[in-house]
Amino acid sequence: MASARILVVDDEPDIRELIADILGDEGHEVQSAADAAGAREQRRVEPPDLILLDVWMPDTDGISLLREWREAGSLDCPVVMISGHGSVEAAVEATRLGAYDFIEKPVSMAKLLVTVSNALEAGRLKRENAGLKRQMPAAMEPIGRSPAVQALRRRLEKVAAHDAPVLIIGEAGVGKEQAARWIHAHSRRAEGPFVAAPTRIEVQGWQRLLLGEDGQTGLLAQAQDGVLFINDVTLLDAGAQSLLLRILESGHLNPESSTSKEMDIRIITGAGAGLAELVRSGRFDESLYYRLNVLPLDIPPLRERQEDVPDLVRFYAEYFPSRDALPYRHFSVAAQNRLRQHSWPGNLRELKNLVQRLLILGGEEEVSVAEVEEALNQSEPANPGPGQQLPALFRLPLREAREEFERQYLTHQLKAAEGSVGKLAETVEMERTHLYRKLRQLGIDPKQV
Repeated sequence: MASARILVVDDEPDIRELIADILGDEGHEVQSAADAAGAREQRRVEPPDLILLDVWMPDTDGISLLREWREAGSLDCPVVMISGHGSVEAAVEATRLGAYDFIEKPVSMAKLLVTVSNALEAGRLKRENAGLKRQMPAAMEPIGRSPAVQALRRRLEKVAAHDAPVLIIGEAGVGKEQAARWIHAHSRRAEGPFVAAPTRIEVQGWQRLLLGEDGQTGLLAQAQDGVLFINDVTLLDAGAQSLLLRILESGHLNPESSTSKEMDIRIITGAGAGLAELVRSGRFDESLYYRLNVLPLDIPPLRERQEDVPDLVRFYAEYFPSRDALPYRHFSVAAQNRLRQHSWPGNLRELKNLVQRLLILGGEEEVSVAEVEEALNQSEPANPGPGQQLPALFRLPLREAREEFERQYLTHQLKAAEGSVGKLAETVEMERTHLYRKLRQLGIDPKQV
């Protein structure tokens, strides 16, 4: 058994010392706490690899403490419950809240060692799996079982096997960059760089961006032996189109220099369905279009493959708890059916944001159809029109945006509850102790609301 850091939480000193001696002899580093306050402090100072948690304690019982960690989304290691008064109800409740196992006092040494070994191994596998999930979306395979997705997978495999330029056509939010990363990850260039270029830059900016100040250090040089991805070529003005065409025709990293290196880069670009019309009207260079459109790839909008929505919801409902330590919530069948009926103007991006929002808000373990309905009604337009701007919240880093959203949400609900934390706890469906802590964390004083 590999050495690990283990926290033992029990109000009986003899039990703490016995377990510490047994596990210490096995080479583990053992910390102990006599109550919930001590356990919280130990976790804050040095996060453990495993927690052995007593059910019956004088201040906050083990089940309540486990629920607190679960609701806070901070249950990042296995928890084994210990009780001298074991009951089926306590075991079921502990398991439902995420406990790995449940052992009774007096603690059997053999049982303890086997349970600890198994729990540590389960924790190790969970961390590895979470690491893989954090990496998945960058080169994620299309999720779903619809005919449209099956055809897309087959097309992606064929495109990845070659090295010609790819033009990905699809609406905003369908996942053009994910498709480009999948192609890169499954091509001969997988070990090379993947460089994603911005597009809303005037031509002088593009020249500096692609070539660099000295003509040798721009994005082209960075993408050498790999992939250069431009998300939406329809946003390139005439000057930027001309520059890109000269680069492709010269076959060199710097088309202005006859001595520059030969370019070994795969070009993948994206565009909306209106690109063909731009070419016909002369607003997009026809020669550039044919250079880029050697291997076309169409990604269908989500409304054309709505049978995939439940699979996508389940994926994101597991992905965000792994990546951001959000609480896991199961989507009811009725909630999934309602999501299938939505038209999804923002496509995968809209669905992903909605699932993330519902997990952040928390509440019951099961997401209801009423919650989904409310979230859909509150959704912002997927694509702001002329003169519209994204909400300020969308321009913040995720952690700050989540905190600001929670602050605005709880302040609004607290006003509706006339400053009553008890009513607020019922409305937002949070345990009052956890709610007080959340309000303090966000700087919300109920007396001033």
